[in-house]
Formats: sequence, C-alpha cells, structure tokens
Amino acid sequence: MTKDAIDQIFDRARHGDVFAQALMGQLLCEGKYVQQDRQNGIGWLRNAAQCNCLYARELINEYLSAPMQEQVHTPQNTNSTQRPNTTEGNPDVDNLAELKSLIGLERVKQDVDSLRNLIKIQTMRKQQGLPNTSVSYHCVFSGNPGTGKTTVARIVAGIYKELGILKKGHLVEVDRSKLVGEYVGQTAPKTNKVIDEALDGVLFIDEAYSLVGEGSDYGAEAIATLLKRMEDDRDRLVVILAGYTNEIKEFIDSNPGLQSRFNRYIQFDDYSTEELTEIFKRNLRKSRYKIKRDAFEELQSVIERAVASRDKNFGNARYVRNLFEKVVQNQANRLARMESIDNDELSIITREDINF
Repeated sequence: MTKDAIDQIFDRARHGDVFAQALMGQLLCEGKYVQQDRQNGIGWLRNAAQCNCLYARELINEYLSAPMQEQVHTPQNTNSTQRPNTTEGNPDVDNLAELKSLIGLERVKQDVDSLRNLIKIQTMRKQQGLPNTSVSYHCVFSGNPGTGKTTVARIVAGIYKELGILKKGHLVEVDRSKLVGEYVGQTAPKTNKVIDEALDGVLFIDEAYSLVGEGSDYGAEAIATLLKRMEDDRDRLVVILAGYTNEIKEFIDSNPGLQSRFNRYIQFDDYSTEELTEIFKRNLRKSRYKIKRDAFEELQSVIERAVASRDKNFGNARYVRNLFEKVVQNQANRLARMESIDNDELSIITREDINF
C-alpha cells in the first residue's frame, strides 16, 4: 500500500467515512503499512463501531482477545539460564471487555467477574471503616491444554492492577525448568530470581505439579522457596498455578503449605465443536481469508471428528491454530501449482485445502 493511499484513507477517516475509520484502525493496530499505534487504532475502530460498523466491532473483539505480540517482552539472555516470559500490563486495555470478548469460557468469566466484585466491595467496606474478610488473590487454573489459561491469567493480572491490588500487573510465565536447578545450591537462587521479576505482578506456573519429582529431585526446594516468598512478599506477589484438573488438585492437597494458600479454583472447560469452529472463523477474519461453503462444511466435520476422539492431551484452541496453519499451507501449495493467480484467489480457502 502506497503512502498516497494511506493519506487518502486518513483524510477520508477524518471527514467521517466510517469504512475508512475502520480501515485506518486496522492499519494502526496491525502495523503492516504504518507505524503500529494500537491505542490510536482502537480509537478509530471504536468511532466506526459507534456508527454501527459491524466490521469494526469484529476487529475490536479480535484485537482485544488475541495475544498482543507488542506486549510481550523477552529479556535478553545475560547468562546461560533462560529468562522467563514476561508480559507487561497494558493500561489501555479494558480487561473486563477483553475477558468478555473471549470465545466460550462462560464459567471462567463468571468466576473472574465474581472475584472482581468481591475485591471491589471489600475495598469499599475498607474505605468506610468496616471490617474486611480476608481475600486470597492466589488462584488455581485447572483444565486441559489450549483452554485459555495463560490468556486469562494476563487479564486477571490487569484486573488486579486496575483494582489496586498490584502496582504493575505484569505476568511472568514459567514452568519447572525456570525454577528448578540441576545441582545442589542452584534451585533457591533460580526460584528467587524469577519471583523477584514477578513482584508487583503475577507469577504464572504452568504444570506446577511437575515440581514434584523423585529421588534427589530439587523441586521440593523450589516449592519451599516459593511458599516463603509468598509469605514474605504477600502484599507484592500473586501466584497462579495451572495444569490438568486432577493432577493439580492432588499436587496442592499433598502439601499443607500450598493447601492453605490456594483455595480459589477456576475450572477451564474444553471448547465445544461450535466454539472451536468460531475460533477458526476468527482466525480467518483476522488474516483476511474467506472460505467457500463446501470447504466450511468439511472443516466442521474435521473439527467434529477431532472433538469426538479427543483425550486429555487434546489441544483445544491450539489444535485449531495448528489446523488453521495446515489449511493455509495447503492453500499455498495449491496456488503454487497454478500458472497464474488471481488476487482474489489469495484470500479464498477451497474444499481442496481442507484435505488431511
């Protein structure tokens, strides 16, 4: 897209052209042809959405629900130890709206909204000099892979910041490898370093039960260090443990220290066939693909078969993402065999592309 074309879109948007406003918002949010400015882009989209532009409303939902790459900060390695993934809180995001825009997860939305209400009311009671009920902000996210646990953890971190529970509201995501050392004396410093990075935010530990090993394993040292820091820094640290439902509950019940600190469970259910199909459609819209009717019907059948045969390792949204990538690859292979390619064909998914 040329600079003149972008200038024309901007000029039309300033003069009230709703479609141009939606397009300008999309350009700014995606940063493909102009410098990325997500806050400004969302503003343009909201202007168009207020004029009943359905396309703008869909884009807002997509941008608020999708993981935002510009928010992810991966620190450079300063030594041989890999640093954890840290997602910075974004003050421009409406966390509650982002939560509601997620596909499915109705039970999760209700639980998070209920927690938010409890914190708000307890804060109001404190301001009025009334006694408060002790509220634990630590959570356990239980469910199968690909059900949105990390995404919701980031939203919860933002809500905690919004309500004044945390100063930064960032998310530090780790697993066993980021906490447990290989030799004597490595684990406690390694765990403390990760916790230091999570202070004033949320430490998200995926597959937390993997900390429990056998024999001379050092996972117990990581757990002991974590419990001590949760007490020492109780006003600056929130921990969310995540993993399979049965395994995570057994892990917590086996340790009195964990059991006393983690009593808020949020269950992430598997997505239904309809919800997985909607996630696929959202991927299509975001990447500006269109799908033919017979191809879409075949896609639904593929997803239905996958859901019918799924086990606890089924990837849910991850499965859909992988499926989408396969479809796009199939389309690319099909088009590459053609002598000439019409521009419209670049955006069309056909029945042949749903061939696995």
